[in-house]
Amino acid sequence: MIAATAPDAAAQTAPTAPNTAAPQTAAPFLPGDARPDAPELAARGSFAVGVRTVTLVNPGQPDLARAPQGGPVPRADRRLTVEVWYPTASGAKEAVTYADTLTSGKAFTFDGRAARDAKPLSGQAFPLVIVSHGYTGSRYLLTYLTENLASKGYVVAAIDHTDSTHDNRGPFNSTLVNRAPDINFTLDQLAKLGAPGSGSPLSGVVNASRTAVLGYSMGGYGALNAAGAGYAPKVAALLPGGTLTPRQTGAFTPDPRIRAAVAFAPWGGLSAARGLGVPTGEYGFWDTKGLEGLKVPTLFVVGDHDDVSGFEEGVKPLFEHAVNADRYLLVYQNARHNIAPNPAPSLPGLSFADHEHYADPVWDSARLNNLNQHFVTAFLNLTLKGDAGAAAYLNVPTPIAANATGAAAWKGFAPRTMLGLELYHLRPR
Repeated sequence: MIAATAPDAAAQTAPTAPNTAAPQTAAPFLPGDARPDAPELAARGSFAVGVRTVTLVNPGQPDLARAPQGGPVPRADRRLTVEVWYPTASGAKEAVTYADTLTSGKAFTFDGRAARDAKPLSGQAFPLVIVSHGYTGSRYLLTYLTENLASKGYVVAAIDHTDSTHDNRGPFNSTLVNRAPDINFTLDQLAKLGAPGSGSPLSGVVNASRTAVLGYSMGGYGALNAAGAGYAPKVAALLPGGTLTPRQTGAFTPDPRIRAAVAFAPWGGLSAARGLGVPTGEYGFWDTKGLEGLKVPTLFVVGDHDDVSGFEEGVKPLFEHAVNADRYLLVYQNARHNIAPNPAPSLPGLSFADHEHYADPVWDSARLNNLNQHFVTAFLNLTLKGDAGAAAYLNVPTPIAANATGAAAWKGFAPRTMLGLELYHLRPR
């Protein structure tokens, strides 16, 4: 006969007296808030956060949304709405409401933790992070991360890519052509707005010489290119009017102000590009030489069951063959594509299609958000701020976490909270 034993010491203690205190009221849980099991660097930083909307206009850009079939590609001014989060010391209440649209076209709002149009903190310029959403998406798709990074001493600029947002969906060609140019243009404009004496509310706040580009899905496709990974010539030649050839291998020099890249489930690898039924490079939109152009430190983040960007024939080969970059690959076991967005909005009657645009079928979105905050913070603190201590959160003792304890435990994680994670590091050749 097997003797019954208590599972832990707590089970053997004497019962406590009933709690007669008034019940607590649960506070609202907003995108980006830390769960009790969040890793260390997911916590918000010490800065209060302000947010403001900026409108940028890039003149004379290819207008593929209005290009006639088989005809020349017209040019038009390209309008971009950019949301900018930044440290503030104004004392204003960090409470904001964001307005967005679902993929079905229904409008909705949700709350965040930032002070609308608060005065930026003066006397210090902060590194810049440019955020590029998926197709379709919006500048508010990753507010859990944009607010969090601003609280840690970054200026974060998230772009609404024209022809590629929830409420402004244009032809896919426009997204393929405009992602990297939108990122580069936003960098140029934020550098001007953030320069001392610019007359902008952001004057003196932005250190654009230390910029990271961060993208999800199609945003990852654009971020990798902006950071130096040129597209394969045979793919670039397929776009009308040669509009993608300026971004092909050997045709451009990446902006030296871009010091790091973060690519969440970047689209454009072999399995994704093959779905278009067009000739590809060895790695989809990239070939060997193109990936060799990526030379800045890069963090790839992907689910190993990604069915949009792909894993074995998608993101993993991009990580492996970007041989001139110091790079990391964070893998969420059993996750599909939606590893980066905010949680799905809590709306009555939300359709499956609208819910699925945000959610992963296995992982809790708030958990993914906290993990992303932790690892992106470590990566950017290391690469943009030169914080050598941040490397300990990335150079883990064992690449597959499981329930590692003791010397095998990952820094910043409580016991039993690492299951399902893998993290790999390859140094430049």
